[in-house]
Amino acid sequence: MTEELPAHRAYGRPTRQKLPSWRWEELRTTFWLVPAILVAAAVVLFAITVSIDFAAYHHHLTLPFWIRTEGADAGREVLTAIAAAVITVVGVVFSITILALTLASQQFGPRMMRNFVRDVGNQVTLGVFVATFVYSVLALGSITSSPRGTFVPELSIFVAEALLLLNLAVLIYFIHHIAKSIQLPEVIAGIARDLTRAIDAEFPQLSAHVVGERLEESGRTVAELLQLIEESGKRVLADTSGYLQFVGYAQLVEIATATDGVIRLDHRPGHFLMAGRPLATVWPEAAAAQVAQALAKAHVTGPHRTLMQDPVFAIDQLVEIAIRALSPAVNDTFTALTCIDWLAAGLSRVSGRVLDEGVYRDRLRRVRLIEFDPSYARMVNRAFDKVRQSSSGMPAVIIRMLDSLAAISEATTSAEQRAVLARQADMIMRSAEESVREPNDLEDIRVRYHRVVGEPGMPVARGGSQPR
Repeated sequence: MTEELPAHRAYGRPTRQKLPSWRWEELRTTFWLVPAILVAAAVVLFAITVSIDFAAYHHHLTLPFWIRTEGADAGREVLTAIAAAVITVVGVVFSITILALTLASQQFGPRMMRNFVRDVGNQVTLGVFVATFVYSVLALGSITSSPRGTFVPELSIFVAEALLLLNLAVLIYFIHHIAKSIQLPEVIAGIARDLTRAIDAEFPQLSAHVVGERLEESGRTVAELLQLIEESGKRVLADTSGYLQFVGYAQLVEIATATDGVIRLDHRPGHFLMAGRPLATVWPEAAAAQVAQALAKAHVTGPHRTLMQDPVFAIDQLVEIAIRALSPAVNDTFTALTCIDWLAAGLSRVSGRVLDEGVYRDRLRRVRLIEFDPSYARMVNRAFDKVRQSSSGMPAVIIRMLDSLAAISEATTSAEQRAVLARQADMIMRSAEESVREPNDLEDIRVRYHRVVGEPGMPVARGGSQPR
């Protein structure tokens, strides 16, 4: 019987490829970091140009003849016009863009708005406009009168005009970028790229030497440790609710080694945590207090899922777009087919990798951390189950799913993976037999089905289950 103790928060895993840290990921998903950097750069630029202007004003140097302003009043008018125009364009363009993205989100899902904020091009666009406004206001404020005459920052005014031209180029880029980014194929391809990066980070291509090394073990076996944890472990409870976004695997292995304990994580990134519910179980019981403190520093929770350590999230996003497209209100078959194609590409990439066993060892190869990694069956089922359920009676979608399963099977590395694909093909075939009325369509579906299962005379399996 396990007892209970509280914790929360997260970081990364040494054997996987590096993804940006969760802190950097949080900074990326803001609309203030890049603009703030560019505003600071504008202030530095103004300090440089106004220093040159002061040097020219005191006749320490001479500016080129083409950098001239017809008096203080003309300079004020130019800078006022630039500042007013830039800040007006920012307000109008970004307001209209956010409205367009809100409408697009109804078809693509809420991810559109988050991607808009996360996009570096959009952040730079806002930053350039705001930096130009700040620079123009600073230059405007530097026009002063003194006993020696009126100081007019001619170089600064010239630079403000150059920044205005840069703003026009950035505005054209921004309009093109937004018009392109809200097109459905671009949205789907962007999610697919995220899926590829997440797969490469979580399931890296391993050499034969590394694979052989990972099989070495010392100390108790995983089965023995799981039994000990179940019988006499102490539970650590989550103290916040939210989606688990990041887990500090390296820190947890270190603290488990220091306490000579073993940690079993009950959740992986992407799962929803409830405050007061078990987060992990620790054995022996004496190590639980220190492990609880480590868990409080090695987990990050938030209001939404992220791709950090959670490649299944990208699969779910593609599935969400596909089932929205298949809904009677939208009825966009070709969008669903596009999603299926990209899902097949991602799963083919996973099929060629050795999925991690979810066991982490210290330098002496003793087991210190156990978690439940996403199984191949879970990823395949997450990719096809909801699409299959939403495509009843739609031969085009059913055929594309079976073609995709056949393509994925060519990249598989084990009989277990092929069995998972065959099971999914069985369910698709049974659904087709129940919902497709046209005999010729049904015959085309059977041909595709036999390509997946391998034998034309093989009967459709009835029953069996695997995790989803």
